[in-house]
Amino acid sequence: MPKFTLPLASGVALALGACSLVPTYERPPAPVAATYPDAATTAGAATTVAADLDWHTYFVDERLRRLIATALDNNRDLRSAVLNVERAQAQYRIQGAARLPALNAVFNAQRQSVPPQLYTLGVGVTSWEIDFFGRIQSLKDAALAQYLSTAETRKAAQISLVAAVANGYLGLLADDESLHLTRETLASREQSLKLVQLRFDSGATSELDLRQAQGLVEAARAALAQLERQRALDRNALTLLLGQSPGDDLPSGRPFSEQAGLLAELPVGLPSELLTKRPDIRAAEQQLIAANANIGAARAAFYPRIALTTSVGLVSNDLNHLLTGNVGWSFVPQIVLPIFNAGANQANLDVARISRDLAVAQYEKAIQGAFREVADALAGRATLAEQLRASRAQVDAAQATVRLSRLRYTNGVASHLDLLDAERSLFATQQATVQLQLAQMQNQVLLYKALGGGWKD
Repeated sequence: MPKFTLPLASGVALALGACSLVPTYERPPAPVAATYPDAATTAGAATTVAADLDWHTYFVDERLRRLIATALDNNRDLRSAVLNVERAQAQYRIQGAARLPALNAVFNAQRQSVPPQLYTLGVGVTSWEIDFFGRIQSLKDAALAQYLSTAETRKAAQISLVAAVANGYLGLLADDESLHLTRETLASREQSLKLVQLRFDSGATSELDLRQAQGLVEAARAALAQLERQRALDRNALTLLLGQSPGDDLPSGRPFSEQAGLLAELPVGLPSELLTKRPDIRAAEQQLIAANANIGAARAAFYPRIALTTSVGLVSNDLNHLLTGNVGWSFVPQIVLPIFNAGANQANLDVARISRDLAVAQYEKAIQGAFREVADALAGRATLAEQLRASRAQVDAAQATVRLSRLRYTNGVASHLDLLDAERSLFATQQATVQLQLAQMQNQVLLYKALGGGWKD
């Protein structure tokens, strides 16, 4: 073994056993309450938590499953998130490679006016920093945390995508239900208009009743056009999520009225569980760990930096005889001690500490945001069911009112205006009920997302 390898081996040992100037990491306490606002709503019949429930298990509508799978394969935002993970992984490998010396082939020709001329051919290490104070290791740890944060962000992107596709699909079903009600209402009003027209032609009713009936028909046509436009917009939004057109080869889905029964009641657990279940919170914590590691790198800048340049190879005064020349080696250690840099090192350390404090604030904000999302979804779960029950009862009452008003109008007991008001009220109540049904189902999807559902390791 050439003698120069002994100092090199010693340097490698020093680098791998470097001391660390990184502050001891401690997870900040969660800045939220120990339980959610309405503890009674946290009970659930299921035993599997939402974060451990695969999306293809939670969503049982086969058409929706196919749509979600298509989105996971083709969505451009998710594809970008995956590429960001691969880039972060490559950056981590680059940073990790700095801990070991890079071996290069070197050819050098030294020609000058005064002999001798000198030619060398060999391998060497150029300016390899021996990481005695852990600067490179700190940067490697920061790069690892950045990579893990990016990977968690990719998981969070998938969770958001799954929930967005599910809500978009439910929105389309609600559009179809509203369109069905509107077409039925339009047909009913057109039939009523024909009857009023006959009564007007025979002199049994006034022109006012005729014009009011015509206005009600046109209002239904306007509502139908608006709903058709809204459905087209919702389909376009779903197409963007899927990354392609939904296609016509999808399996048949369940009717809108059955969708609520397909979504399981989810157990909620405690807010502390979100720290390990929500990828966005884990991503924020990895950012905090990276910022903490950068403090160690900034601290190491105050200490001497030891670098090593070494080589071994063939040396000759004649280029033609280089390959048969003598074996030579060089060993050039270098120590750089910072003395004065106008406060740059201290400023870098201050930046690292402030960045760590900012990362703490972002981490706490992520926890608080997750807590609110779950609390909001629980508030919706506690009230939407009762609101929907009352709205359905209101529809039943409105249908009875229309039936009685039409009977009274036919017998000449009530005015046509009473009948028109009853029909308008029924239509508005039916449409509101559809929207409440949609809100209840989408709230369940949002709760699934808020609890970390949609991704499973």
